[in-house]
Parts: sequence; C-alpha cells; structure tokens
Amino acid sequence: MLNIISLGAGVQSSVMALMAAHGELPMPYCAIFADTQFEPKGVYDHLDWLEKQLPFPVHRVTVGNLRTDTIAGLNTTGQKFSAIPFFTKSGIGRRQCTKEYKIVPVRRKISTIVGNKKKPGSVKQWIGISIDEAARMKPSRVKYIDNVFPLVEKEMSRQDCLRWFEKKYPNRQLAKSACIACPYHNDAQWRDMKIHDSNSFEEAVAFDAAIRNSGTSTEQFVHRSCKPLDEVDLRNLEDMGQLNFFENECEGMCGI
Repeated sequence: MLNIISLGAGVQSSVMALMAAHGELPMPYCAIFADTQFEPKGVYDHLDWLEKQLPFPVHRVTVGNLRTDTIAGLNTTGQKFSAIPFFTKSGIGRRQCTKEYKIVPVRRKISTIVGNKKKPGSVKQWIGISIDEAARMKPSRVKYIDNVFPLVEKEMSRQDCLRWFEKKYPNRQLAKSACIACPYHNDAQWRDMKIHDSNSFEEAVAFDAAIRNSGTSTEQFVHRSCKPLDEVDLRNLEDMGQLNFFENECEGMCGI
C-alpha cells in the first residue's frame, strides 16, 4: 500500500506534506503536483521551497498549458469548449478545468507508479481537505485508490493549518493555490492580486480580453459582473480583513 499526497501547493496540502516530514503523519511514498502552467509565480516559488523541505519526492505532472489551450478555445480532449467556467450574461459555464488539468494527470501518474500491481487498496491518496471543509470529502471512484483525509482525521481546520505553519516556519508565508484568472476569485482576491502581484493581475486582464469570444459566440468574462476585469471597481470592500484569508484555493479536489 502506497501513501501518495495530492499536492496542490496551497495551505492544507502543504501543511499535510510538512507534517509528514516532521513525523506527525506517516511517511508518504511521494507527492504529486499537477501543474496547469497558469499559477502565480508565488505558487511555483513556494513549491520550489517546499520540495527542499520534504524527505520524499515531489513529481510535477502536466497535461498542457491551461491558459494557451483556453485562448485557443480548446480543452485537453481537443474539443471546442472551454474547461474553465467563465461568466456570461446567461450564467456561469461548466467547470472542467480541475478534473482535466489537476485530477486526471495526478491519477495518470499514480497509475504509472503502481504499474501492473493495481488491486483494491493499492494506494491511499492523501487529500488536503480540512475539517471545516469536510462536506467536500468524496471517494476516489478508482478501484485501487482510496481517498484519505489526514487533516480531517486530526480534526484540523484551515486556521489550525495556518497556525501550525506559523509555529514551525515563523518567517515564511504559505502560498494560495489558484490559477491566475480563476473565475472563482472574489473581489478581495482580485484586489489583493492587483496590489501585491501586479504582473499576475496584468496577465489576468490580458487573458480576460483574449477569451471574450474564444470558442463561443457568447461573450465570456472572468469576473462575475460580466465586465472586463480592468474595468471592475475593486475599491469598495467593506471587510478589508478578508484580504488576508482566502478560502477559495484550487487544490485539485473538485470533482473527485
């Protein structure tokens, strides 16, 4: 039986991996990071650091560049529809990006690791869901993979993870894992990106303009207002405290 971490490089999965490195969880066989090639630089910088802290290998896998594919109006199957759920005047599109660019490549790598030794219970795939997100726990639906949730078993919330990391690594901050132009960003996240990561925000603005009519006759937007991102008023946030605590990360869990 192999313990394999599905590593999104966000708060929960990073802490889960580091807890194993500190002997607070069993030692995994490896971790797998599915790269959409569309994450902020801070995520990749954090992953570079994280790999050096872990006594087990981290495999980086990818099925392609989510940004490039989307602008071309394609997805990983080569079909003419976007994997990203953009906003239109009639609602929000279907979310396929997590499955295609996160879940599928991780499972392919697991299949390669296990080889011809697949049998029920061959792999315990560690998923970085904390107890405050327990409703998101789902089975893997793959016969030889069992999803397990070490943070839930330890009754750790996201805040507990942040406190654990601050105690162990007081001079560092955890990355927030999400693609640069994810439509699920809230205004606090967009504002924080605009202020503290202007390069990513500019890339998101350019991407938003590029997908306006990409692959569809209906105008698409990354912001729920259905306005161009650079025209959205992000100044009127009532609760400025939310800028330091974003829950909408993409750890590759949706659709499992």
